[in-house]
Amino acid sequence: MSTKSFEADGRTVEIGNADKVLFPDVGVTKGDLADYYADIAVTMLPHLEGRPVTMQRFPEGIGEDGFYQKKAPDHFPDWVRRVSIEVEERDESQPQVVCDDAATLLYLVDQACITPHVWLSRADALHHPNRLIFDLDPPSDDFAPVRFAARQLRDTLDEVGLAPFVMTTGSQGAHVVVPLDGAAPFDTVRAFAKDLAEVVAARHPERLTTAVRKNKRQGRLFLDYLRNSYAQNSVAPYAVRPIPGAPVATPLNWDELGGDLHSQTYTLDNIPRRMGQKTDPWADIQDEACALDAPRDRLDDLRADA
Repeated sequence: MSTKSFEADGRTVEIGNADKVLFPDVGVTKGDLADYYADIAVTMLPHLEGRPVTMQRFPEGIGEDGFYQKKAPDHFPDWVRRVSIEVEERDESQPQVVCDDAATLLYLVDQACITPHVWLSRADALHHPNRLIFDLDPPSDDFAPVRFAARQLRDTLDEVGLAPFVMTTGSQGAHVVVPLDGAAPFDTVRAFAKDLAEVVAARHPERLTTAVRKNKRQGRLFLDYLRNSYAQNSVAPYAVRPIPGAPVATPLNWDELGGDLHSQTYTLDNIPRRMGQKTDPWADIQDEACALDAPRDRLDDLRADA
């Protein structure tokens, strides 16, 4: 097995077993994955920095079972930043990785982490998210309901004075994400997301729903607001997914959400071409961050008028 070395942030990061095939269907190796993350790091890191990471690891490639790992192992080097996380269900704390630099991102690849998932809050304010998220998965193989739901959420978020951003997840659906100023705690943010989703679903009851139970949805798309909770994760922008074809979670401009686009449109094969032709649509996302106070008042007015 070969070793591949990268220079990043003044460190040498070695990728062991670099010729290990992680994606058998397309022949993508661990070294190929490291090349991608090294190249995308300057674009991806602003979406990772300061956030606890959950690692989705596949030591034997995606043809075998992988696993999620939250706790940072003791053998991780000292230069990999950790934050102490309160594990509420066990009434204890554990260290979790925070990926602030390219060296850490590459080290995670060496640990066969194909997909980093990140918190909606930052390490310095764990209980106060600066992202609000809606997770949209299609009720069937048709991606059209996701496009429809994302646009309805966008329009309603615009109505209440918030700035929505959209991303394919690289798996089945899309995320609609709103940058926040981080002042409100998770309970407040989740309640807002739930109420807004209910307004959107009430406007299109034949196509959209907020019913948590699948047997209540009757083929409608679920406007999933439940990730807006402490310790919940979402796939990081530009992360590779452990799915045949090596699809990539890809931020979009809103005018790209049409035509033949679906959740796995962008892959390790074609994402470099895309990034060579345009800038990151989420590059300035935090510039649009808002408090929830005024949007809450506007949302309450919409609910009263419904």
